Amino acid sequence: MKILVAGGAGFIGSAFVRYTLEAYPADSVLVVDKLTYAGNMENLAGLERLPNYEFVRGDICDRQLMQELVANCDAVVNFAAETHVDRALVEADAFIRTDVYGVYSLAEACKSASRSLKLFVQISTDEVYGPQYEGAATEESPIRPTNPYSASKAGGELLALSYHRSFGVPVIVVRGSNNMGPRQHPEKFIPLLITNALEDKELPIYGDGLYVREWIYVDDFVRGVDLVLRQGEVGEVYNIGGGQENQKTQLEVAHAVLELLGKPKSLIKHVADRPGHDRRYSIDSSKVQALGWRRQYGFDAALEATVNWYRANESWWRRIKSGEFAEYYRRMYERR
Repeated sequence: MKILVAGGAGFIGSAFVRYTLEAYPADSVLVVDKLTYAGNMENLAGLERLPNYEFVRGDICDRQLMQELVANCDAVVNFAAETHVDRALVEADAFIRTDVYGVYSLAEACKSASRSLKLFVQISTDEVYGPQYEGAATEESPIRPTNPYSASKAGGELLALSYHRSFGVPVIVVRGSNNMGPRQHPEKFIPLLITNALEDKELPIYGDGLYVREWIYVDDFVRGVDLVLRQGEVGEVYNIGGGQENQKTQLEVAHAVLELLGKPKSLIKHVADRPGHDRRYSIDSSKVQALGWRRQYGFDAALEATVNWYRANESWWRRIKSGEFAEYYRRMYERR
């Protein structure tokens, strides 16, 4: 197949690109990425020498460009999105544009190419279900997003599915739990904890620190996306999560990071909570497991691998934290 990977220079997108090129050398991958602050060409370093890899800088909201690119592809996997909840609370317009209008732009391109297109996989999030105070959400559970980020992702996936039902576009939606692993932007919770600890800076924890997230290692997640791409049923939704055993509070994660790095717990600093903070997420991944997917990393192994990568790649994250990120950090944490 020739696969268009939108948002392929980001954290999860680049992991999917690398996995695909290694696992399927007969396939070709076309990456399109706007290269916003979270897109990083270093995430794709070394791939430019491969004959079955191509990169195009572009915005998924550019309908003409998407029409041209999708027309020559067999499948589209859309990782392109604004994703950080904290930014969504102060800059919702960017999320609505990329996460909703961008999906519309891709869906229109897929509609035009529907005779040759095998599949359009829209990557979404477990956050669309809203807080799960007990149990786990299945694909049939109602979606109740509670913040601008999760609302925009819900809008995007519903729009994609509407193109399947209205126009026959071959759409599958994937809802993933919180990912961790190499090359994740340091604004995200685990990279922020790791890099701050490495710098002997305080680790900001919202509120009481008892908010629960379900963690999955990025390699496990992209293997699940690949399985859905190749064996999933058109028109369906698939949860891909870390499981109940990988559900941790923020404080548990912070303590684990500090222990791995040999840093004191005194670095933890509780800060004012963010608005509308969902207490717990949990999803049931039985449906993708029925296709044969199995998680390979438990929480401890995933976190250790993640910590080791950031420790070994200090130049990668220091460049990011020295730019626009510094002002963002002051605005989000030092002023709370």
